[in-house]
Parts: sequence; C-alpha cells; structure tokens
Amino acid sequence: MTGATVRVDRERQAALHAEEEQRFVDLHPTSALLAAEAGEHLLAGVPMPWMTRWPGSFPLFVESAQGGRFTDVDGIDYVDLCLGDTGSMTGHCLPAVAEAVRERTVRGITTMLPSVDAAWVAAELSRRFGLPRWQMAMTATDANRFVLRFARHLTGRPRIAVMDWCYHGTVDETLAVLEHGRAGDRVVARPGALGPQVDVAQTTAVVPFNDLDALERRLAEGDVACLLMEPALTNIGIVLPEEGYLAGVREITRRHGVLLVNDETHTICAGPGGASAAWDLEPDFVVIGKPIGGGIPVAAYGMTAEVAAQLEGPMLGHDIDVAGVGGTLSGSALSMAAVRATLSTALRPEDFAIAVPLAESFTEGIVAVIDEHGLPWHVQRLGCRAEYWFCPPPQTGAEAAAAVDEELDAFFHLWTVNRGVLLAPFHNMSLFSPLHTPADVDAHTSVFASAVAALLA
Repeated sequence: MTGATVRVDRERQAALHAEEEQRFVDLHPTSALLAAEAGEHLLAGVPMPWMTRWPGSFPLFVESAQGGRFTDVDGIDYVDLCLGDTGSMTGHCLPAVAEAVRERTVRGITTMLPSVDAAWVAAELSRRFGLPRWQMAMTATDANRFVLRFARHLTGRPRIAVMDWCYHGTVDETLAVLEHGRAGDRVVARPGALGPQVDVAQTTAVVPFNDLDALERRLAEGDVACLLMEPALTNIGIVLPEEGYLAGVREITRRHGVLLVNDETHTICAGPGGASAAWDLEPDFVVIGKPIGGGIPVAAYGMTAEVAAQLEGPMLGHDIDVAGVGGTLSGSALSMAAVRATLSTALRPEDFAIAVPLAESFTEGIVAVIDEHGLPWHVQRLGCRAEYWFCPPPQTGAEAAAAVDEELDAFFHLWTVNRGVLLAPFHNMSLFSPLHTPADVDAHTSVFASAVAALLA
C-alpha cells in the first residue's frame, strides 16, 4: 500500500460524519439547551463569531478548566489541545496568575497610572525578546495597529506589507491576499472579510511567504513603511520558513529602509522569546499578545533603541491622547499583575523543555499512523505546536489555503471531541503546555488512529 494510491471514500466519510453529529447531540444535552437559550439574544448564539467554527451542531459550554484539561457542563472531561487558541498556552488557571489577579482586584484594577509591575514586565520582555523599549496594549490586534501607525510616521511611507494569507487579528489593512490573473497579481480583500473597511489595494502590499524575489521586487518600489509578518505562518496552518529565508527578509528590508515587525503572538511556541530570539531575527518591532497574560487580556509591543529614540518626542507630545495609539485599559494594574505572574512562573525555558517534547511525541505518533496506512498526509511542528495536513507540506500561504480539506477537518474535529480531545477550531492544530502529559498525547494518537481506521475500513 502506498500513499499515492490510498484515498478516503467520501461517501463513507459523510456517513460517519452524520453518525458523529448524532453522537455529539446525544452526549451534550445541557450544552444544547444552553446554546438554544443563548441564541435568543446573542448574534449567531455566541459572544464572538468564530465560536461557530467548533465541531458539532452547537458549541460546547465549559464548566471549568484546569491545566491541560477542561470539563463541560454535561460533566465530560477533555484533553484541551486548543488552549484558548494560545490564550491559555501556559495551561489553564495558573495558581500564580489567579492569586495575582485576586490580590490586584482588592487594591485597584485600573487608574490610568503606571503600577510597579509595569516596569518589571517591560524589563522581562526586553530580556526575552532582545528589544529594549516596550509599550502595552489590550490585544495583539491593537498592538499591530499601533505599530503600523508608528511605522508610517517614522518612514513617511503610505503602505504596509504583509504575507499572502497572513493573519494579524482584525487589523483592516492586513485582511488582504493576492489574486492571480492574466494581467498579473493584484491585491484584493481576503475572502470572508466583512466590509471591507479600507481599500487594501491602496493600503497594502502583499507578498508570498518563502519568496525572496517577490519581496525584493515589491519593496524596491519604495512606498512600503514596514513588513508585518509571522516568522512562520500559523493562522493558515503552520508554514515553516525555508533555509535562509528569514535572513534574506532581514537583509532586503534593511536595504530598502523598511521596518521589520515580527508578530510573535502564536510563534512564541518556538521558545521564551519567540522565533525572534530562537532564530536571531533582529526585528525592528515585536508584537506579542494573549499568551503573556495567562488568560487575562493583554498585549505588548517592543522596539529597538533606534526606533524608540525617534518616537520619544511624539510620545511626550500634548496631543498623544488623540494620536491613534492607546486604550484606556491598556497597561492597567490588573493586566500588568497578570503578566508579571505569568512570566515569573510560565513560558520559561524549563516550561518549553516539557512542552516541546510533548509536541514532538505528538508528531511521531501521527506520522506512525500515517505511514502505517500509506496516506499522503504530513505533520508540521513549530516548537510546542503541531498539526497534520491531508497533503504534502505547503510552502506558501496560498498553497496552504488551497490545501485545506474542510470536510476532513470537520470530521476529525468532531471525531476527536466526541472522544474527549479538543483541537483548535482552525485547521488541525494542537498546542502543548507543560501541564499536559504523555498520556494526553497518547489519548490523541489513539483517537486519531481510530478515526483513520474507521475512514479506511
């Protein structure tokens, strides 16, 4: 049996999926009831639109979460390999964070004045990421927006550049892709973007990941203020950089006077200082979001001393409150207490020393099942994050987008959640914390193997 000849019977897959849908409904009567009630007043029945992406006929409602697991309102326990899509990358309910938040709530949550913790947090982020100056935000979306504004101010250039099929939160200018036509490529709004709020053809340059020639050609036009990118794509699935690619990106951006911004919100899975530190990338800005708060909303962005020196004047200006950078709750005493507690006790080298081998073991287990059945599938891993593809590994965002098999994704997500394992709702991505165990890895491998066996029976 070879991978080239093994194919999934789609009729069998559809029949199995229907059985799993009924199994999901039967297992979760309380979640079904709560979902029906939520639908009366919540748009689409959920507080955030993407919550409709979960497998099953309705969302699961969570009763509690601890470490690498959670329990739903029907009393079913799960291995959580989503971890709040990185928001709880440290594991749920870190004791230090819970205590810091409790203690801070009785001493004042927000005053619009700095707390002692803020300086500690900035120093720790500087130590980890190698950039000396920092500012705070509520979300990575906000942090990215602020950095883009700074980049335009510093360079006097109108456009930003992003990678094709990237994702940087809900920043309007980044929801752009390349459309290929007879007259060449053109920048258009990403499929699914509502509105859109800006004409991305006017605001944004888009280049393919892993293509230095395309980057060189576009930046040579001289109108790009900064390149905002993940060192490895994650939100279209994991797409890893080719050998020498990131060094080439740094050389090209410097030569054309383009500021390099690394969004490490997901790629912090590569290590305590993200891919920037792990791979010596030397960006001008770094953005880091949800993981550093241990579940409390917070983000930060760091910059080189050279960039900071140019921004000191505007930051001290009388009109800074209307500069388009800020947020009343950004840098609140509560968020700074949470970040200090998180970075003091989690996301450290010793934590990655546990989490990364778990992702490696996860990868090995899935590869063994794939090889056993001769399937043309593949596993990509970045630090303590891993996912499986139903195709060879993509090299660009466009390849990754074209390779998505929504039917197979939905089937595996539903099969696994019905057997006590939760994957991230996007693609087949799994994230490991130091609070997961080898037994959790084995649980997923067993469930994955059973799904493959059922499909190919």
